[in-house]
Amino acid sequence: SIHIVALGNEGDAFHQDSRPSGLIRAYLGRSPLVSGDESSLLLSASGAAARPVFTEYQASAFGNVKLVVHDCPVWDIFDSDWYTSRNLIGGADIIVIKYNVNDKFSFHEVKDNYIPVIKRALNSVPVIIAAVGTRQNEELPCTCPLCTSDRGSCVSTTEGIQLAKELGATYLELHSLDDFYIGKYFGGVLEYFMIQALNQKTSEKMKRRKMSNSFHGIRPPQLEQPEKMPVLKAEASHYNADLNNLLLCCQCVDVVFHSPDLEAVAEAHKIVLCAVSHVFMLLFSVKSPADIQDSSIIQTTQDLFTINRDPAFPGASQESPGNPPLRVIVKDAFFCSCLADILRFIYSGAFQWEELEEDIRKKLKDSGDVSNVIEKVKCILKTPGKFNCLRNCKTYQARKPLWFYNTSLKFFLNKPMLADVVFEIQGATVPAHRAILVARCEVMAAMFNGNYMEAKSVLIPVYGVSKETFLSFLEYLYTDSCCPAGIFQAMCLLICAEMYQVSRLQHICELFIITQLQSMPSRELASMNLDIVDLLKKAKFHHSDCLSTWLLHFIATNYLIFSQKPEFQDLSVEERSFVEKHRWPSTMYLKQLAEYRKYIHSRKCRCLVM
Repeated sequence: SIHIVALGNEGDAFHQDSRPSGLIRAYLGRSPLVSGDESSLLLSASGAAARPVFTEYQASAFGNVKLVVHDCPVWDIFDSDWYTSRNLIGGADIIVIKYNVNDKFSFHEVKDNYIPVIKRALNSVPVIIAAVGTRQNEELPCTCPLCTSDRGSCVSTTEGIQLAKELGATYLELHSLDDFYIGKYFGGVLEYFMIQALNQKTSEKMKRRKMSNSFHGIRPPQLEQPEKMPVLKAEASHYNADLNNLLLCCQCVDVVFHSPDLEAVAEAHKIVLCAVSHVFMLLFSVKSPADIQDSSIIQTTQDLFTINRDPAFPGASQESPGNPPLRVIVKDAFFCSCLADILRFIYSGAFQWEELEEDIRKKLKDSGDVSNVIEKVKCILKTPGKFNCLRNCKTYQARKPLWFYNTSLKFFLNKPMLADVVFEIQGATVPAHRAILVARCEVMAAMFNGNYMEAKSVLIPVYGVSKETFLSFLEYLYTDSCCPAGIFQAMCLLICAEMYQVSRLQHICELFIITQLQSMPSRELASMNLDIVDLLKKAKFHHSDCLSTWLLHFIATNYLIFSQKPEFQDLSVEERSFVEKHRWPSTMYLKQLAEYRKYIHSRKCRCLVM
């Protein structure tokens, strides 16, 4: 059999749709050497986006050779399902990387983020880089404020050849998907590598057969494969839903928007608004005009909003005297009437432009008023120094289904700006923002909104964790990602996540620990100072069932290494029984091997196998 893994999307990035990728499907349908292909659509583990991770094709090549092709158009598989992507690359006989020559943004994103991962996983596997499409000379218009690169430029031949040199790959340019480029050009190169792979497998099979036939006495015992390790599936991210629920629940509100006639219109949170917009940073004095240096942003702030601190403001006497929400007057009546939809758009990730336009059109009948409000939203989301242009909405939504500003919230991590709570850890202080903590952590939501001391206190002591671990915990709450420095820090972070009941962070730490241990060679496992049994007991104590089960299998699979360590004796009777039952190699194999060696020694002959 031959296993081919195809990575990348060769479709037009400016007109993406749900149609399957064309290169692999066209080759399987047109090649005279391939027959009987069938596809099955496999969905991602999260299933949130309901988009295919890869398409599997099974066919016959050269008559009786089984051909298995995994076509992965979405590079997000390396982020969402690391195990599947690693297994696909590790088991591939041929790898095809394809891209569209008119999508330079995606090309550089893949080159910078994913090609280094592929290089580390390659193991003398032939790689084909296919540049698909005819380069366009005209630049496409861009109308999105989020665009930070020139989408109209093309990927040059030099860039493609340079990428091929980095991977030691064969570079092909396919100007179209017709019979010549698919059948003779791409198909010829692919079939050459298929023949090479078959020859190599046949040669290895003959060597094994020759070696087994060279000894006609008692055959050596066959070492069975170790049991498969338990598969851990990562929990889907709910970052988007958490912050959207924050707007709906109106918890920890610190800003209230009012209409020109001083009627309360909407409530929001400074930290979220400032994470998306420099207009709000300027409005709430997070940045000064000198810091922004963009006249359009400064003018938009002055034209749209004004802050009212008048104590005689209607309803001011009913507000909390300690720290009342900031009152912001929205000067534009049309913008104010659509403010609820605009805030929902921002809190949902600020990428669903079509839905926002539809909501605004329902409230404003005049097309001129609709365009005026949309332009104001674009200016609010504008990056200083960039043109106020909107990138293609469907393209952006397909590539980044999560918040585009989750990394912007990191700007406020461990910073006193807009902070309304301070944690005291090991004699040091860490400022934070209640709105983010409440939205992302149910334990903190109950702590700040219930009848607890922390609900009315600004300074909150934290016990049982180090400052570094707690900062990593806050980093996950703010950015939905974390990167522990090692196994020990990942275990400390897992304990902190269990203390605050953040299950997804627990799963991330479990996957990190498992990945680190799996990547260690046997010699490093034997010499490392990490107490694997202590790690197992901590995982059990902190209800990390997946990790504890995996660690037991890991100890059993590496029985000859861990059984020589002193901490092996600390295993409980139940754990010891499980390890002995699933140990590898098994006791039966070691007994047969000892008898075989005794036989060879008694015959005074040399074993050609062992």
